[in-house]
Amino acid sequence: MSCCGEPDNKVRNAQAAQHVTPFQTQSPVSKQPAPQPSMPQWPGVNNEKGFQPPAGPTPPPPAHHDVQGPWGSKASPPPLVPFVPYAPQGSPPPGTYTHGAVPPQSPGSPPPGVLSSVYGEYSPVRSPPVARTSPDRTLSMSVTSRGNSPPIMPQQPSFVDEGKLSVSIDFGTTFSGVAYGSSRIAAGKVQQILNWPGSFETFRKIPTCLLYDEHGQVIAWGLEAKSAGPIPGAVKCEWFKLFLEPHALRDEANVDPRLPTLPPGKRAIDLIIDFLSCLWDYAKQQITREIGAVADLDSADVWLTVPAAWDATGCQMMRDAAIAAGLVRSARPGDHGWRERLRIISEPEAAAVHCANLTDVHKLGPNQNFMICDAGGGTVDLAVYRIMGMLSNLEIAELCARSGANCGSLFLDLRFRELMKTLLADHPAHLDSVSLANFMENFSETEKLRYMGEEDDDKMFHFTCFNVEDPDDPAVGLVNGEVTIPGNLLRREVFDPVVDEVLELIEAQTRKVDQRLDALLLVGGFSGSEYLYRKVQERFSSRIGVIARPPDCDTATLRGAAKYGLARRPLVSSVVAPQSYMLKVKLPAEPEDWLKRPAYIRENDAGVAICENRLQYLVAKGAIMRKGQRLKTTFCKFSQTPNDRMFVAVLYTSESDKIMRYTDEGEIMELCQWTIDLGALPSFQRNASVPQPNGFYTEFELGLELDSAEVRGVLIYQGQDWGRVVFSYRS
Repeated sequence: MSCCGEPDNKVRNAQAAQHVTPFQTQSPVSKQPAPQPSMPQWPGVNNEKGFQPPAGPTPPPPAHHDVQGPWGSKASPPPLVPFVPYAPQGSPPPGTYTHGAVPPQSPGSPPPGVLSSVYGEYSPVRSPPVARTSPDRTLSMSVTSRGNSPPIMPQQPSFVDEGKLSVSIDFGTTFSGVAYGSSRIAAGKVQQILNWPGSFETFRKIPTCLLYDEHGQVIAWGLEAKSAGPIPGAVKCEWFKLFLEPHALRDEANVDPRLPTLPPGKRAIDLIIDFLSCLWDYAKQQITREIGAVADLDSADVWLTVPAAWDATGCQMMRDAAIAAGLVRSARPGDHGWRERLRIISEPEAAAVHCANLTDVHKLGPNQNFMICDAGGGTVDLAVYRIMGMLSNLEIAELCARSGANCGSLFLDLRFRELMKTLLADHPAHLDSVSLANFMENFSETEKLRYMGEEDDDKMFHFTCFNVEDPDDPAVGLVNGEVTIPGNLLRREVFDPVVDEVLELIEAQTRKVDQRLDALLLVGGFSGSEYLYRKVQERFSSRIGVIARPPDCDTATLRGAAKYGLARRPLVSSVVAPQSYMLKVKLPAEPEDWLKRPAYIRENDAGVAICENRLQYLVAKGAIMRKGQRLKTTFCKFSQTPNDRMFVAVLYTSESDKIMRYTDEGEIMELCQWTIDLGALPSFQRNASVPQPNGFYTEFELGLELDSAEVRGVLIYQGQDWGRVVFSYRS
């Protein structure tokens, strides 16, 4: 393929092949669409009022399609399918995904492609073979020929199956849990699994922990793995979710060096699959026992939560791991849409659904705004929502882009471990892995959440040594087999660095909102910290009327995801683009280009001056988008020969609020390369079957459907879906 009328033999290298020219693509959507017959309108919102895009220069004009003769001399292309946005403002790009799009497949077919990254590829024996992508994050969408019959419309997620079982899984860095519900079970109330292997007590969550033997086989998980003593040759694994953190995925050198190393021959994705497999296998058995009947879990909807700050690679890897672990599968012959039963939802969105239902606790009402601070074990996620309409028919809308960072309670543990290493540097008997794990467990389970801050500065905290056969050293607080640490040292070295980072995240999120915040709700395990809660109140109580923690704050995300599934309708009506998404394109040179970037201009084969390195925005940062509807953009590809059937688009993102015209105006990051095989489309086959010395054009559309943490991309031809791909939106 080439752009602006260049034959294929003029574009041989990979760099040139990445230049894509969309055909009459839309500028960034900057106005509310007209009311859609199938889309309920927000109460009190004037849809005719335009959205104000970020300040900056005027977005570039739509990119033109390929031509052979002088610009514009080619006959007009067929009429375009009308542009029907599904979002009040903006649209996600067709390319934040990292895996190949596939047409509807037969039952039992393998899951979509699995990312090849610095963590390697996986192919668990329990799962069908998994297609893989190349390390350059290329994404392929293959379209299967259907003969003369029209393409089969893929199954869409449905919210109308009354009585269907919904299961939510909160896979956390330190703790994980499972909840479920159905309109036919317990009057539609959410149920949690409380009984777990390894204990006769009840637990709302269990440790995200695995124990492997010397052969790499799982010998324990959850509570049993966490409580297991030293076993020769065995390896205990925790915190492996953090290996999917965006910076770690982009460069292995960015993996936090404080994280434990992975077992030999294992990748982070292997551990996630193993843990989800153990969790799901037990959950199926337990749910069946609890409801007293054979649960149809093969056809259940499964809601899996992910951090708000995860990028495209992490979210897609999580989806692939869940499918490989068997969380969803084909339930019957002809069940082509079984993968659609796996729903990915962001953690703050799930928590918002839970908290919005607790109106008697937080006194929230219609048209009020609230912030969710989901402070968990590994990540802290922030999002701001507005309650729309009546609470009896709950609907919430996101008001600004979500944010998050790795500053959860686990980082208190890691800083505490570093402090103990410093204090006991001259006492190696206490620095072996077992001794350090003992110190950390004592800190995590006793002092971490109870610590009060400045009022504990003069208090002494005592931690028992695992190895008591070591001489005393009062200079470092080592006396009678205990290490004694003053509270002010704990505050300065352990608590304040992490708590201050959380406070700055909240501060930055409040600056994104130009409306009053009525409530700040803290959820997640870390929100149970008395010191964190007190510091949040001190800093924000003068600006935010209600600062509160739900009584079940540690399971708000889990229960909210289950409530979303039980609602059988979208509860969150809109999301906000956290970044700008754009294509790198070639456009006819304009006077501004001759003035600013003459080095980017050259003539194509038709003698037309073309400016390279232009940016075509698909969605601007901060654009508000309606969930669940489709936005379509039309493209046209020129093929010199029938073998030139691949359409390649390189997607970029930018954190800048500025609308940039050229690729060198600010920092942009290549997100992924999306390669689409057009060879099965009828128009391509028809043109390819007739000798055409001057080549031919293939027109098609890319459709986008926005969800909580993902966007589904669709290849569309004459109004019919010809291939689908799921990719993460937050990148």
